[in-house]
Amino acid sequence: MNLLVVGATGTLGRQIARRAIDEGHQVRCLVRSPKKAAFLKEWGAELVPGDICKPETLPAALENIDAIIDAATARATDSLSIRKIDWEGKVNLIQAAKVANIGRYIFLSILKSEDFPNVPLMDIKRCTEVFLTESGLNYTILQPCGFMQGLIGQYAVPILDNQVVWVTGENTPIAYMDTIDIAKFAVRAAEVPEAEGKTFPIVGTRAWNAEEVIQLCERLSGKEAKISRVPMGLLRAARAITRVFQWTQNISDRLAFTEVIASGQPLDASMEETYATFGLDAKDTTTLEEYLQDYYSRILKKLREIGYQADKYKRQKSKKTPFKSQ
Repeated sequence: MNLLVVGATGTLGRQIARRAIDEGHQVRCLVRSPKKAAFLKEWGAELVPGDICKPETLPAALENIDAIIDAATARATDSLSIRKIDWEGKVNLIQAAKVANIGRYIFLSILKSEDFPNVPLMDIKRCTEVFLTESGLNYTILQPCGFMQGLIGQYAVPILDNQVVWVTGENTPIAYMDTIDIAKFAVRAAEVPEAEGKTFPIVGTRAWNAEEVIQLCERLSGKEAKISRVPMGLLRAARAITRVFQWTQNISDRLAFTEVIASGQPLDASMEETYATFGLDAKDTTTLEEYLQDYYSRILKKLREIGYQADKYKRQKSKKTPFKSQ
């Protein structure tokens, strides 16, 4: 199958591209910077320069494509706004796919986006879902809610380095999933006829709140976390300030996501129908315990090796070379 992966340089998109290539699909990636996406070419993907915010670049990328897997989303550091990329860009892509008569459009949204109309990213994802379902395209919508990869910088590294871990006063449970596992569902969505015209939650084996994740990191690392709680009022004030300036509006929109955390509404859902439809086994899904155990095992082993090499170097340096007296 000829697949176009959009957002292939992102945390999730690169795993989707890798999975599709490994399964023998012909993968094309729409990229803004071929230089930054060189690793995708090394894996075996075809790179096509283009930008969903520039509709004139899309027809060439869609030639001879059977299905689109759309994992693109704005980053906080992007010069363009979330609305520009996640709404206007997606409208451009969906319309171009309609003209090109693409057989399937797989869209990566966010779980329970309809419940948070005041959060820009959530509202835009919901609007995109509606636009896609009404486009006439053969679609599948996948709704993850959190990546395990994001927990490394948020909790695992600071705890290991004896740095402060910043948390809010709220404790919303989130069913994090490894992006490698999400990629399995994304690629299968293009292959399974039963997934056509449907929306599926794509979540981990259980929901974890911040305190539980911290406790797990403490146990696996052997370190005690230094926790500092940030009042929601302070985050809301920071959002208001960053909203004033155009170059910080993406940051403001990201800060708005804290309202999801403050809601106390668990980001979780039953995966029974999803596993059955996609023909995947829940037992093969990585748990958060397994994911963090693997991370800490690798990083602690590396630290021990570095420590051994450092000690060896010190011992060699401390040896004095005897000089023969004349």
